[in-house]
Amino acid sequence: MKYFQPEIETMPLDQLRALQSERLVKQVRHVYDHVPCYRQRMDEMGLKPEDIRGIEDLHKLPFLSKADLREQYPDGLLAVPKSECVRIHSTSGTTGKRVVAFYTQHDVDLWDNCCARAIVAAGGSCDDVVQVCYGYGLFTGGLGLHGGSHRVGALTLPMSSGNTDRQIQFMMDLGATFLCCTPSYAAYLGESLKERGYAPSDNHLKAGIFGAEPWTEEMRRDIEKNLGIKAYDIYGLTELSGPGVAFECAEQHGMHINEDHFIAEIIDPDTGEVLPEGTKGELVFTSLTKEAFPLLRYRTRDICVLSREKCSCGRTFIRMAKPMGRSDDMLIIRGVNVFPSQIETVLIKLGYPPNYEIEVDRINNSDTLDVRVEFPPEQFDDSLGNIAKKEKELASAMRDMLGIGPKIHLVPPKTIARSEGKAVRVIDKRKLI
Repeated sequence: MKYFQPEIETMPLDQLRALQSERLVKQVRHVYDHVPCYRQRMDEMGLKPEDIRGIEDLHKLPFLSKADLREQYPDGLLAVPKSECVRIHSTSGTTGKRVVAFYTQHDVDLWDNCCARAIVAAGGSCDDVVQVCYGYGLFTGGLGLHGGSHRVGALTLPMSSGNTDRQIQFMMDLGATFLCCTPSYAAYLGESLKERGYAPSDNHLKAGIFGAEPWTEEMRRDIEKNLGIKAYDIYGLTELSGPGVAFECAEQHGMHINEDHFIAEIIDPDTGEVLPEGTKGELVFTSLTKEAFPLLRYRTRDICVLSREKCSCGRTFIRMAKPMGRSDDMLIIRGVNVFPSQIETVLIKLGYPPNYEIEVDRINNSDTLDVRVEFPPEQFDDSLGNIAKKEKELASAMRDMLGIGPKIHLVPPKTIARSEGKAVRVIDKRKLI
């Protein structure tokens, strides 16, 4: 079994918890001394750094939200002098102020290690050619996997996103063995290779590491079939560092959280109560080793489950399930909770590509739900009778999954715009403020 840092990734649980406690105590003192926002909040609660003696006291600390990060824009949460920082990254949010995360060189080095662990866990080594198609720049995806690939010693193709013709040319000519991008772009590359007459066996790819947006198990199988690879999930947030907070191993059954750097909790999103292992709730992270931008009890809004069940790979890190959606992205339509991933599951099970758009509106005080879906190229038939029949079948399957019936609009192949970054699936036209 391959590990990048075996002594850490397979550390006995009692040693791991002792390491977390030691680092948490140090981190709380660091933020209290250097971040006025944290100090003020702790003082208001009557909480001092010495009250945190280990991970058993974590629950005493206040939560931090994305709204807090925006309120402290641009550098209100910076915990070191700006002269000690070597890089920033920023979220791709479309509302309010951006979140700007700062990094010291030490932060970058540890982040590279986390991404290297992910690549090795997926079977990567110095003999591989890693094609990084995540966006570079302020987005963390490109430079994150780039740094991990370098740390492993692999040949790195820093392609960034877009320019699919060039992506395919380099993939084939340079013999890329690893593909790193969003799952929606991986699906698009699979389509594009097929259109150009390539079979999955024609490329040299053996694995892909896909993240930055939600994707289903059905989409995973579709990508694996079309590219002839094993597709691995990776999880991260710009606020914490970027991709590499958690990663899948060969078992492909949940993502191992790098617990020497991050403590994970699951809470009730409404009450903030810490929930027991195995319970579905909101994921909360505390960064233990980040110097420049350390976050304590950061609410991710991702809904998932944690499990300490033994993994066949030998890693002792706790695993998080693939997020089931986000508490802030969940749509409430006619009183029903709807996640885009539920719609995607239905589409792929019935043989439709994962290219769709969800439009929600409110007409005459009633919510409407419209879903635009592409015909599979091999099934396209523009006869009105066939379209109506297929739309009715899809609407019925969606009703069974969601509990409400959407209006389905089947459109010709290639009608819905492809994404080279994060796919935008939902258009909510309701005025809910």
